[in-house]
Amino acid sequence: MFSVLFAPFEHCISAACALLDINPPRASSVQEKLDLHNNSMSCGGEPEVKRHRRDGSSGGVVVVLGGQWGDEGKGKLVDILAQDADVVCRCQGGNNAGHTVKVEGVTYDFHLLPSGIINKKCVSVIGNGVVVSLSGLLSEVEKNREKGPGLEGWEQRLLISNRAHIGTHTCQLPLLPHVFPPLTPVFDFHKLIDEQLEQERNKRLGTTKKGIGPAYAAKMGRVGLRVEDLLGDWGVFSDKVRLMVKGYMARFPDLVLDVEDELAKCKEYISIVRPMVRDTVFYLHKAIQEHKNIIVEGANATMLDIDFGTYPFVTSSNCTVGGVCTGLGIPPRDLTEVYGVMKAYSTRVGSGVMPTELLGEDEELGKRLREKGGEYGVTTGRPRRCGWFDAVVGRYSTIINGYTSICLTKLDILDDFDEVKVGVAYTIDGSPVEGMPAEHELKRVVVQYEVLPGWKSNTAGLTSFSALPPNAQAYVHMISQLVQVPIQWVGTGPGREDIIVT
Repeated sequence: MFSVLFAPFEHCISAACALLDINPPRASSVQEKLDLHNNSMSCGGEPEVKRHRRDGSSGGVVVVLGGQWGDEGKGKLVDILAQDADVVCRCQGGNNAGHTVKVEGVTYDFHLLPSGIINKKCVSVIGNGVVVSLSGLLSEVEKNREKGPGLEGWEQRLLISNRAHIGTHTCQLPLLPHVFPPLTPVFDFHKLIDEQLEQERNKRLGTTKKGIGPAYAAKMGRVGLRVEDLLGDWGVFSDKVRLMVKGYMARFPDLVLDVEDELAKCKEYISIVRPMVRDTVFYLHKAIQEHKNIIVEGANATMLDIDFGTYPFVTSSNCTVGGVCTGLGIPPRDLTEVYGVMKAYSTRVGSGVMPTELLGEDEELGKRLREKGGEYGVTTGRPRRCGWFDAVVGRYSTIINGYTSICLTKLDILDDFDEVKVGVAYTIDGSPVEGMPAEHELKRVVVQYEVLPGWKSNTAGLTSFSALPPNAQAYVHMISQLVQVPIQWVGTGPGREDIIVT
């Protein structure tokens, strides 16, 4: 049998920790937390969950990242952790991400909003590394408000970085007539450019066509527009918009864009956005100094990272741990824990290599996984490609991110299978592969599998590891051993309560 061919490693995150007996009190209201930037915080007296801290203090920054190709269930873990959090942050990506949280029978779908927005005692932060579609954000709020009470008062507990770049999204906005006046969409051109680029490619990347790539390209080309620009000198902002559109029109002369109309739309957002905009770098710095509990919710996942993923079939940002530091302005020393979320099997939306995908004679098994697991994209609705758990991917993701614990989700979806497989190693031309090949070589790998007997028993809703069937326990233990990280949570259903803490 082959084993995963990676050398033992030391976790690279410098915030390794000493166990504390107690945490100090935390802020007792959202407004007190928002007042951090004015250095006027007052504290209540609730004890907190024990956490590890490098410097012996309490609080800290806990990071939740996707360990595969996205859709692992990060939102659920963030929602659980956010119950004891003071701040929940998004650090990268845009409304191309999709996180689902089910609370009290209501399923909320988030794309830009941090999943912690449901917690009315928690401040949600959209960091500088995010590209913000303002129309998409407000449309998302409206759709979720219609589902349940979870977003009541959201505008009082959301902060947006003044350094975040403005992305674009075309949507129909009935927009919040009970909160804001009716609005029209702003900046359609990034989405239009995304569609044009996708059509030009010989092989499509499978982009969500939300304009994320063009928005990041504008940022790197130093012609992007930031939230601070929208709130600053209107003449300067207008000139920047005209310059950007001029460049796009030169590249795509068939585009029909009315720049003055676009500018008129922009003005409608200023009064809405202004109260939410902060210097979030300083805000988070103060929160760390005050020993607040901060959760960072990564979007997308390691294998979609612009550098470490299956390039070019990736997103346009760093979805790995480095993106946390650059996307929020938080130094590595302040990262307390890094939790990796991995599904008990593999899924992927869009194009690109997926070594353990169930194809050919196993295609029916893949369809069975898709239907049982409801594997359709939150953002696009596209069916997800399904396959067995890939421990090589899990190990690679661990090396990059330095996970301290793993959350393994959707174990219950495998309940009915006679046997389950785990991809434990790759070979090329019969020779073992060390590490994770880049895209071109990854196409050539042959996956070596370990086959385990299924458990043929209902695990849905179980909350105790000892209650799992022995074969299910063996499956979890094997994944932990191969990935070389302890599994702290095992998901057994979509609800907040459907989880095992090991």
